[in-house]
Amino acid sequence: MSETADKSQNTAAFYGQAVASFAVAMAATAIGIFKLHADAWVRAFLGIAVLYLVTSAFTLAKVIRDRQDGTRRAYNPFEKL
Repeated sequence: MSETADKSQNTAAFYGQAVASFAVAMAATAIGIFKLHADAWVRAFLGIAVLYLVTSAFTLAKVIRDRQDGTRRAYNPFEKL
């Protein structure tokens, strides 16, 4: 048996939903931090922490994707079965 290359693409609706949910989550977090009844330095610390969390999540997703792409076996139509 041979493995076929699976190049499934996300739909535009899925991409739009992912971008929209990310934007809503970031906006809600920013508004929540801005409206928080605390000193400015506390709000600034929380803002920096949220930005660090977001960039770390993007980096982790990229590392996991790259690792999966690296272990994926390439399809060779001329290999022995």
